[in-house]
Amino acid sequence: MSRDGQSFQLPRKSSLVEDLFTTQEMRDDAKLERIQVIPLAELHPFQNHPFKVKHDAELEKLTESIRAVGTITPVLARPRDDGGYELISGHRRLAACQALGLETMPVVVKEMSDDEAVIAMVDANMQRETILPSEKAFAYKMKLEALNHQGIACGQVGHKSRDSISDDESGRQVQRYIRLTNLIPELLELVDSGKIAFNPAVELSYLNKQEQRALLSAMEIQDCTPSHAQAIRLKKLSQEGALDATQIQTIMTEGKPNQQEQYKFKREDIRKYFPKSYSDQQVYEAVFKALELLKRQRERNRDGR
Repeated sequence: MSRDGQSFQLPRKSSLVEDLFTTQEMRDDAKLERIQVIPLAELHPFQNHPFKVKHDAELEKLTESIRAVGTITPVLARPRDDGGYELISGHRRLAACQALGLETMPVVVKEMSDDEAVIAMVDANMQRETILPSEKAFAYKMKLEALNHQGIACGQVGHKSRDSISDDESGRQVQRYIRLTNLIPELLELVDSGKIAFNPAVELSYLNKQEQRALLSAMEIQDCTPSHAQAIRLKKLSQEGALDATQIQTIMTEGKPNQQEQYKFKREDIRKYFPKSYSDQQVYEAVFKALELLKRQRERNRDGR
């Protein structure tokens, strides 16, 4: 081009502008997910991961699937500052690959902040078919804390509503689950096993640690668990500062209207008669079906006499 008979060129972007564009592109690229094949030894469990990897029928089924067709769905991980990768989701797939003796597996690697990683970990694992109350309790607590951190970082006043924690449960129910994290491990294990119901467990979470241990001792002596009404009384006495070991023993010795003598069997004594693929519900149904057949056989024998 020419102007007044002299040629000229359009000015180039300044190096500063170029640097800004290059830096932004690098940041964008770092945010992109990329699939890599990574040695299992470089994959580390998520810190304080609340979801247990149970060696049950579901894990066995997953292991057989990976044995047959490989790991079709990659796990999700983020790079660690000190090397290797922190697993966000896919702990069961990792366990299955380890059981099969595999050396590598496909991994979606993504840069995430601590809070982003917690939220992604909780949301991914909440899709499991079976979740223990303790797993849900600690997962909700971790996600709430992460959302609170994000709220503070964004300059928001106060914390995120508990209604934003779960798509399936109300904020009030989420809060009740989080209360379970105040239980001592022994009581929380009884909640997971179904020996203490959810509603009484929430009330018991208001007892201090010493009171909870005294309650556990009374439960072992009396071989019973508190009803919802008893748990409410224990909570009220605790809040009034009037709860002691004697009060706990007195309440736990009271008979409950719906309390009946129960037959107790060890789980492993029953499971050995059924295929490993059977769920607990299938075992339960099969036992009662067998008892019904036994009853009919006895009736036929009696009528044939």
